[in-house]
Amino acid sequence: MNPAWALLRLASPQLPIGGYSYSQGLEMAVENGSVGDPVAASRWISDQLLLNLARFEAPLLLAHCQAAADQDWSALQRLCDEHRASRETRELHQESRQMGYSLQQLLTGLPELDEPARMFLAQQTEPHLALGWALAARAWSISPQDALAAWLWSWLENQLAVLMKTLPLGQQAAQRMTSELSPALQQAQQHASTLDLSHLGSAAFGLSLASMAHERQYSRLFRS
Repeated sequence: MNPAWALLRLASPQLPIGGYSYSQGLEMAVENGSVGDPVAASRWISDQLLLNLARFEAPLLLAHCQAAADQDWSALQRLCDEHRASRETRELHQESRQMGYSLQQLLTGLPELDEPARMFLAQQTEPHLALGWALAARAWSISPQDALAAWLWSWLENQLAVLMKTLPLGQQAAQRMTSELSPALQQAQQHASTLDLSHLGSAAFGLSLASMAHERQYSRLFRS
């Protein structure tokens, strides 16, 4: 079987986990004027990639994928607990929990998930997105590095989809931004792949403030 099919399946916006319904604070950044044009939008996304995801979210997800691939269930449990504790706002916590639950429901009904992974998933009372992503990669024989690349790509696509609904940003402009941001995407993966787990950490104050404000935003398109 062509391995690209599994990778496309994991990164597809059609994956039924509801990622399209969240903006990760970007809708609030548009509302308060922090992001008002393609230049500011590109800067916001690039900063998120290099100052936040590359330093914490991405290496933590990669560690989940590696532990699942290695069948190191005790390490995977520790990583799950760390990921859950790292959600800085109620909105970010609910997003990870909802998407993780959706992945749990999806994987439970698929024959590709092997018994050890199935048993581990069944023991989780509150699975989150990184865990579900790691187990999906295991089920579909996707390497940890490719799973990380798929996650970063799907994150970028979702952010651009948010902009097309809120700025608005046209499809051609979104494709130009994809070209502009591709080096940052690659840099984020490379940094995440070499970062020691003992050095994980970021201080994305702008993201946290935007997320908290979005919870109270009067009119919004995306879930809180």
